[in-house]
Amino acid sequence: MAVTLPPLAPPTVPPPRPAPEEDACASWYRAVLGWTVVGGPPAQLATGIRFDVLELPSDAGAALLRRPVATGPVALMGRRMRFLVAAGSAEELDGLLDWLEWGGVALDLAALGAGGRITAPVPPGHCVRDGSPRGAAVWLRPPEQGCEALLPALSGPGQGAGPGRVGAGPDLVRLVSAAATECHRARLRRRTPPRSAVAGPPSRAGRVSP
Repeated sequence: MAVTLPPLAPPTVPPPRPAPEEDACASWYRAVLGWTVVGGPPAQLATGIRFDVLELPSDAGAALLRRPVATGPVALMGRRMRFLVAAGSAEELDGLLDWLEWGGVALDLAALGAGGRITAPVPPGHCVRDGSPRGAAVWLRPPEQGCEALLPALSGPGQGAGPGRVGAGPDLVRLVSAAATECHRARLRRRTPPRSAVAGPPSRAGRVSP
């Protein structure tokens, strides 16, 4: 007598798990800083919740870091540098640029706020694993617990401007002003050929014609 066997159930394939390093990266941001991590891998940090981001070309950002302007945490990814600022600052950027008389100038200066995200840099103290893509996000000035309270922000009513304000973090207006200046200078440098190229090949002084 033939025995009819029930059909075999399709094999259950477990969902892919993130690499241990990536999982530890996301866990560090959630547990240590309390930041919102979305997507991944690689892990993404949501903007507009605990912080916003000013993003500009890395050459302009490097020049900005050399200026005596107070900043919060700063990250680098490829050719873009990201300066963390207080949540809500992204909405103020266009108005600030107009007020600073930079409105309408192509600066390549952008802001990420509510609904945005950035690739999470490797947390401080964590080693970059072998095989990481070139240009992976890294911290130049890493964040610490509670750093959101000291991120660049607009001065409140009755407060003075600048990093010397009592009980307040760096001033967003000064940071945006300096960032706009360095973005403009970097753009001019890219458009101006090196002086040696303009001058042409060096002259051969002292050469006697036959």
